Amino acid sequence: MSFKYNQNTLKKLEGIFEEARYIVRYEKGNFSAGHCLLEDKRIVVINKFYTLENKINCLIDIINTVNMTDIEFSDELQSLYKKVTSLKVEKDEEAQ
Repeated sequence: MSFKYNQNTLKKLEGIFEEARYIVRYEKGNFSAGHCLLEDKRIVVINKFYTLENKINCLIDIINTVNMTDIEFSDELQSLYKKVTSLKVEKDEEAQ
């Protein structure tokens, strides 16, 4: 399963985080992308110097590490969320 690596895909992935009440920030610095919880604030920090493809891949990886199963996404984002989480299942099956 593949994604189109464009600005629209990035915005849709950011929408998933927004509906799950996460804040996505792009910051400069010498760090790896990841997510953190600060005083009950859900913040995802991505290196702003990453390429568009790397930003999308980081958001996909983070979605697959954060529990969002209880979130009711809009129809469009629900479809994307299922597609993203199915990637993790496929990778796990390939690893076995």
